[in-house]
Amino acid sequence: MARVAIFVTCLVDQLFPQVGLAMAEVLQRIGYTIDFPEAQTCCGQPAFNSGFREEAAEVARHFCRVFGESEYVVVPSGSCTSMITHHFSEVMDEKLRPKVYEFSEFLLDVAKVEEVGAKWDGAVTYHDSCHALRELHIKQGPRRLLSRVKGLELREMDIAEECCGFGGTFAIKFEHVSKAMAATKVEAIRRTGAATVVSIDSSCLMQLSTALQLEKVPVATRHLAEILASR
Repeated sequence: MARVAIFVTCLVDQLFPQVGLAMAEVLQRIGYTIDFPEAQTCCGQPAFNSGFREEAAEVARHFCRVFGESEYVVVPSGSCTSMITHHFSEVMDEKLRPKVYEFSEFLLDVAKVEEVGAKWDGAVTYHDSCHALRELHIKQGPRRLLSRVKGLELREMDIAEECCGFGGTFAIKFEHVSKAMAATKVEAIRRTGAATVVSIDSSCLMQLSTALQLEKVPVATRHLAEILASR
């Protein structure tokens, strides 16, 4: 049986463990054995984005040591995947041997699977996270996977590709701008009439969940893995 290692990311590990569990469940359902290296920590993106290149390099080297023997590494985050595949080379000379994929990318491009036996009753709308869309060029893949979920209706936002305003440390440094961007996104979500907003980045969903609650908009947030794990 094929084996994959999962890198769950800081945010999923600390705040959204259900996303990591859902990802593992889907991968096991389609025939993979899961490895979870317990020494895993962070991809180094917060340090990298804040200009701390040496600290980011230290974390990146640790990642390479932890996952160095893995054939595939699957990640439930476009931004963390982008950091590993696009920016590790900017902070260190060490080459990463495993093939690292964002979750939806792995399902479609490696496992060659669209139908995972999921069922979800209701309408959802999809948010394109910035790193996934602009650096990994992931757009249609998650929508293809959602289209194969029984009972699910996908209602597109008119500004699906616009940023939610999180951007990691951006949301802290530019709080008022971040909140304004989230509010704009909330209005777009509201216009769809969907009951749930879906994305492949828990960071975006955390931002949107907070904004939806502040605006008292009764829309839930779910990671794609949670939708695909549902029966």
